Amino acid sequence: MKVRYTIPAMDFQAAGKASTEVKRLLSRLGLGAEFIKRIVVAMYEGEMNIAIHGGGGIVELDVDPMSVEIRLIDHGPGIEDIGLAMTEGYSTASEAVRSMGFGAGMGLPNMKRNADSLEIDSAPGAGTRVRLAFSIPDSRAEAFPAGGGLG
Repeated sequence: MKVRYTIPAMDFQAAGKASTEVKRLLSRLGLGAEFIKRIVVAMYEGEMNIAIHGGGGIVELDVDPMSVEIRLIDHGPGIEDIGLAMTEGYSTASEAVRSMGFGAGMGLPNMKRNADSLEIDSAPGAGTRVRLAFSIPDSRAEAFPAGGGLG
């Protein structure tokens, strides 16, 4: 199953809607609450990064019997120093964004903490692509129909 969402720049309500929809979708598939929470937290952080820093972009969700993968693709200025950006508390958010309660510098660290795997491809002037992967617990993977179809 593949789903795609568009996240407009600086639209904080649209950013939260995608992760809310994904939570409902994964719940209908019967995945566990703690597993879903990890996915939704990581996805929400990514959505907010797209809205705040990325000039807008897209979120792609791919669910198969063994895993959930999220790809976050933005049109922003790119990340100059990924290592620094992964530091808890480091933020390039504007004062206006921070005054709304966003931009605490926990986005990428929270994504890493919740995902089984995190890959970031970015360079100044080239936008950013993030891939998050989550392995579905074995007990749930066995419940999916043979052949990998989810509906």
